[in-house]
Amino acid sequence: MIIDTLFEAVKEKGHVCVGLDTDFGYIPHPFACHYDSVAEAVFAFNREIIEATIDVAACYKVQIAYYEALGIEGLRAYKQTLAFLRERGAIVIADVKRGDIAKTAEMYAQAHFTGDFECNFMTINPYMGLDSLTPYLPYLKNHNKGLFVLVRTSNEGAKDIENLFIDTGNREHVPAKDAGILPAPREKVYQRVGHLIQKMGAPFTGTCGYSSVGGVMGCTHAEEAIETRELLNSTFFLIPGYGAQGGTAQDIALYLKNGNGGVVNASRSILLAYKKIENGEIHFAEAAREETTRMRDNIRNAIRVSSF
Repeated sequence: MIIDTLFEAVKEKGHVCVGLDTDFGYIPHPFACHYDSVAEAVFAFNREIIEATIDVAACYKVQIAYYEALGIEGLRAYKQTLAFLRERGAIVIADVKRGDIAKTAEMYAQAHFTGDFECNFMTINPYMGLDSLTPYLPYLKNHNKGLFVLVRTSNEGAKDIENLFIDTGNREHVPAKDAGILPAPREKVYQRVGHLIQKMGAPFTGTCGYSSVGGVMGCTHAEEAIETRELLNSTFFLIPGYGAQGGTAQDIALYLKNGNGGVVNASRSILLAYKKIENGEIHFAEAAREETTRMRDNIRNAIRVSSF
């Protein structure tokens, strides 16, 4: 299963997911001016970043909005980026956050699990209900694909909905570690979503013990981390919020289990690492590699400390 491949990549290369959320403004002017169009420059920049980080990144997340904003040419750069990642044997998460139902969801699944935009994992918004997820499941079963479903996001506004308490109707609560998916009588919305996707993902559990139905779990809520990891013990996490949003390596360690069970996305801090170099002489791809390696090592060190 694809989740086993990702699990092994984390063991080998560390936890960093390089986010290719590439804005044209991120690209050094001397590099960009060699290309005839914005889209060509974006793809060329991505290619350099990928080549520099392929051996120190567990996977890559490509946020489609940055490419859609450039129109048809931008989508061509998106297609080229995905194709190059596949060519290099990388694991690709398409950050598309689709969240519709029925035939529309079927078309989204077809669009991003086959053809020009094919990826390994898609990000999905489940807040229309579980029937917004079911059209993707045949691709998990038959085509070795995976999902990362929004559970607890890292933005400030997450509290507006995700943190609200609901009555589950369950009056015979057993702790999650004993029952696996049985909810408490009263829980937060994101906890309910986590229960539901873990139950849905059970048939797609790999030999690593995690499901190919993973969860997006922001690391900016460290006070919830230990409980969440215990509650969703077979859910692999895609973890945003590191760095610019305030998440630390120590926070990340709390969301992992035995040093695995999640990848940590970073975009701007890697893509713009060259701007932190005072003399400005380091190549942007080399700077991206150094930042990816630094982040990987910081997380590994935090895991070692937390294990004592």
